[in-house]
This record gives sequence, structure tokens and C-alpha cells, in this order.
Amino acid sequence: MPDVQTPDFFAFDTLLIDDERTVRDTVARFVDDRVLPIIGECFETERFPMDLVPEMAELGLFGPSLSDYGCAGLNSVCYGLIMQELERGDSGVRSFASVQSGLCMYPIHAYGSAEQKARWLPDMARGRKIGCFGLTEPDGGSDPGNMKTRARRDGADWIIDGAKMWITNGSIADVAVVWAATDDGIRGFLVEKGMKGYTTRDIPHKFSLRASITSELFFDNVRVPESSRLPEAAGLGAPLSCLTQARYGIAWGGIGAAIACYREALEFARQRVLFGSPLTHKQMIQVRLADMVRQITAGQLLCWQLAKLKDAGTMHHSQVSLAKWHCVRLGLDIARDARDILGAGGISIECCPIRHALNLESVITYEGTETIHQLIVGREIAGGKGAF
Repeated sequence: MPDVQTPDFFAFDTLLIDDERTVRDTVARFVDDRVLPIIGECFETERFPMDLVPEMAELGLFGPSLSDYGCAGLNSVCYGLIMQELERGDSGVRSFASVQSGLCMYPIHAYGSAEQKARWLPDMARGRKIGCFGLTEPDGGSDPGNMKTRARRDGADWIIDGAKMWITNGSIADVAVVWAATDDGIRGFLVEKGMKGYTTRDIPHKFSLRASITSELFFDNVRVPESSRLPEAAGLGAPLSCLTQARYGIAWGGIGAAIACYREALEFARQRVLFGSPLTHKQMIQVRLADMVRQITAGQLLCWQLAKLKDAGTMHHSQVSLAKWHCVRLGLDIARDARDILGAGGISIECCPIRHALNLESVITYEGTETIHQLIVGREIAGGKGAF
């Protein structure tokens, strides 16, 4: 029989190997025991739960796909399930792990020198050092090739001027992976907290991702040594490859948020009696819950296959775009519908759908807006023709 509580309507669990189920269940317990009891208060007070970072590091949730420098070396299904469960808790918690892993540790591992890897990766895996990723700018995010942040040579050093915006972990990061335009194209730099001319400012009054730190980064004649440049990162393809890593995890995260909202809506509908019978006995509610299961099931199977392609080295960035588009959209739609099923009480912070719905309004925009991902897939269909 299909499992409607999880939900696992197509026996998705049987596709997983023992290690993958163990990873998922371990992170699920962490979310249930440590995240869910506090996340409502964190969201309400705009506080990121920094006290959870050491525990997340102890569980191996930072850089879990890397196989050296103290990282777990897990496969892509495991990584996806980690992101799913963290976002089942909250998008802010998943965003922290996603930025630390996919947007900071990944580029250092892929494009950094041996010295840079040895210096940063072990401490980042242990949660002792925090990273952020500086690509988006105040004048635009969907056209990174038109960035205004510049880096120019000055003897043996580089001078960076410019600004980045909407940066997760910005003000708490020990190191920022910053992308800047140079005379030789776009290059990546490791800018450290405390460097002269480098300042940050948190963005307040958000109605989304309130349990996440979002910042602006400012660079005013910041001098960085050549040893802080990522030597193997050349051109726009380098930061875009980082976005592909992050988008992969975000797709799984959308499923996690959807599962959380579906479960709460189902439990409420079972207990709520209206016109003499539980809501689950009403055909319109059955149709809406069935549609949630349909979307979650499709997302699970899509992401599982994407993980297989990723591990095989055959994953294409347009496939990641399709997954991010599909799964975040289903998460947002399910969160909104679950909120409606909960009725007036659904606007309370005590109910998770309103929090997930507000968070997913950001998730559907960052790491490529929904429209950008639609256009990426459409251009692939058209044989690489057409401009954004």
C-alpha cells in the first residue's frame, strides 16, 4: 500500500540504499529534535540559530559530497536528502548549509590552490569557519556577466572595488568567495573578514528567510594578495558551476518544504470536523491532498534521477534548472494550499505552511529566478538558440 503519511506513494524509499536511508533519518531526527522546536521563534525574531552550527558540523552536513579535508564523501542522493530534511525544518537552515557547502567549499575545492584548500576546507567542514558567496549585485542578479565589481592588479596584489547584495551568511562569514571583473575576465577571490575596506551590513525588515542572515558586502579599495585569488577560476563558467551545485540542493529542499506542509495539512484535516465529519471526508479536500502527493511524488523521482546523473558525471545544467523550477514551484504551491486548508489559524507562526510559503518566495527567486530557469530549459529545447 502507498505510504500517504510520509508521503511515499511510489515506494521511493525502496530506491534508496541503506546508507542513504541512514543519512536521511539521522538528519530528520536532528530537524525534529533541534530545529522544529525553535524555528518559529527564530523566524519571528529574525534570528539565525548559530548554536546549531556545531551540531550540523558534527553530523557532517558541511561539504558532505567532498571526500577529503575532513568531509564525508557522500553520494549525491545523500546530499539531496540532507537538503530535503534541512528545508523541511526551514529554508534558512538549508540555505546556511547550502551556501557553506555548494557555494563556498565547492569553489575552493574545485578552483583553489592546495594552500587555500588546506587552510579553509577542514575548518569549514567543522563549522569553525563560515563562508559566503558574493556574485549578485545591487544593480542585478540575473545577468552576472554584467557585474560592476572590479578587481585590478597593483603590483603583486589585487584591488577590489564594488558591492554585492542579498548575500546569505554575509556578516558572519570569515571568508567571502567574491567574483569580480578584471581585464582578463571574471575571476574569483577569497576576501577575509577584517581586510581593510571590506565591510558588511545586514538587510533588515525581511518578510522571508527571517531565520537567515542576508547581507550587503562593500569593497572600497580592498587589497588582497595574489595568493587569495582562486587560480583555476577563469570566466563566468566558474561562478555558474557553483550555482549549479547550489541549485541541485535547492531542488531537493523544495520537496522537504512541501512534505512539511502536506503533513501538517493532512493531520489538521483528519482532526478538524466540519458539517459533522472530518475534513478528510470532504471530496474537495481529498482532491487537494491528492494533488500535493502527486507533485511531491514527481519531485522525488525527478530528483533521484538527477542525483544518478550527477554521480555518473552526465548531469547537464539545464536538467538542474528544470529540477529547481519544478520542485520549488511545487513547494510554494503546496505551502500556499496547505495554509488555506488550515483556515484562519494557518496564518499563525505556530503553523509551518505560512513560514514555508514566505521563505519559498525567496527560494523561487534566488540562485536563478523561476523565469530564468524556464528560459534555460526553453533554450535547450530550441537547440541553444535565443537570448534571455
